[in-house]
Amino acid sequence: MMNNLKSIFEGLLFLSGDEGVTIQQLNACVEEATKEEIQQTLHQMMDEYLNDCHGIELVCFGGIYKFVSKESIHPYAQRFFSSTKVAVLSNAAMETLAIIAYKQPITRVEIEEIRGVSCDMMIRKLLARNLIKECGRTDAPGRPFLYEVTNEFMDTFKLQSLNELPELPEYKQENEEELFE
Repeated sequence: MMNNLKSIFEGLLFLSGDEGVTIQQLNACVEEATKEEIQQTLHQMMDEYLNDCHGIELVCFGGIYKFVSKESIHPYAQRFFSSTKVAVLSNAAMETLAIIAYKQPITRVEIEEIRGVSCDMMIRKLLARNLIKECGRTDAPGRPFLYEVTNEFMDTFKLQSLNELPELPEYKQENEEELFE
């Protein structure tokens, strides 16, 4: 059954593309396999794809398994895609994204209070890039949207969980008198 599971999972992973699959999704498709068997098979596949004869590897970020190209083909991929320029996130976009990642779920107004500037355009850009998503509304007047990071964010920053984000530094508030002495 294990070899058959590998070929089934390989086909499903290929079909899922950038979306990837979760253990729960595979378990729903292959009901005769337990979650433990599925996880064991996926980890065996991860080990097998590390072999140098493969140009891809199986990774797991945020509980989602997917195929990605190996780092060793990066220079060739750069040449292949040299005509396509990858957009880089601005400092303002990174600030907004960091606030959402650390404080989620959070409203636009709360983000603006932290940043001290309007962030409507940044939120639109991050939504368009699928790095954040709307995850509901608050009960506050006007029922503003709540935002959180997406699986695309997890994949982009190679995080398995938000617990991997660096700790925020502690800031002590100083008295005004101390500042001017």
